[in-house]
Amino acid sequence: MRLCRKVWPEVEVICASEPIELADYIAGIGDPRLVLDMLVGDLQRVIEYPTLGFAIDQELPNNVRDAYNRLVEAGYTGRLMT
Repeated sequence: MRLCRKVWPEVEVICASEPIELADYIAGIGDPRLVLDMLVGDLQRVIEYPTLGFAIDQELPNNVRDAYNRLVEAGYTGRLMT
């Protein structure tokens, strides 16, 4: 959505996903580690893409940034950009 707003600011963008509980999503993937790696990698992109010019900036609550840092420190780095 943030990429679309950067490239096409005049377009109303709507994002949607299946309403599913996190535990059910993890069970569907079958690999909790992979899911956490994916979530951490996606959040890194939310943080980094605006500085790279790929998306508009998005404010992150401090507790989200703190959780991200704790997960990175715990080793959930399999999907981080290098």
